[in-house]
Amino acid sequence: MCNDYRLMVELASVIDEFEHLKIKIRFPEGRPNIEAREDIKITDIAPIVRSAEGARQGGELVQRRWSWPSPTKRPVYNFRSEGRDFTSNRCLIIADGFYEFTTPRDTKKKGKDKWLFRKIGDPIFAIAGIWRETHDVGRAFTMLTMEPGPDIAPYHDRQIVILDRSGWADWLDPSVSATSLIRPLPRGSLSVEQIG
Repeated sequence: MCNDYRLMVELASVIDEFEHLKIKIRFPEGRPNIEAREDIKITDIAPIVRSAEGARQGGELVQRRWSWPSPTKRPVYNFRSEGRDFTSNRCLIIADGFYEFTTPRDTKKKGKDKWLFRKIGDPIFAIAGIWRETHDVGRAFTMLTMEPGPDIAPYHDRQIVILDRSGWADWLDPSVSATSLIRPLPRGSLSVEQIG
């Protein structure tokens, strides 16, 4: 399951993508300095866009920790979406790629094969997430997961929820049913490249 993703796109380009969708971005904690990163890993701080109170077509870009500790202290970095209709604390996790790892085809290789997935035709995409306030780490986010779509199924038996661009504003609106937005992308939506 996804435990590593990337964001190599500059903040200005991210804002442009949201403006193109008529979603106004606010910076309640100041405009962050977001560096391009090939690897954003569990417990790292990363940008998310969360709902802006009272703004249907708006969101707040903040930086938060990826994962919160479970009661057993293991990080909750992925969260099953099935059977739940998330009505609060939704967020969009901005990425331009994510990684999956598989058993190596070369039996002599140490470690797993690393695969980079990107959304074809889009410089960035949004992963459906939720955030939570915790006593241990403060506000943190996690990625929602679902059954794999056709592009992911050959590599993993679960996948993160990648929202269609037309659903970004709806995900930020808690009055819109989350279950109506969670569905796999059509076959051929993602490119895949072995990078390790």
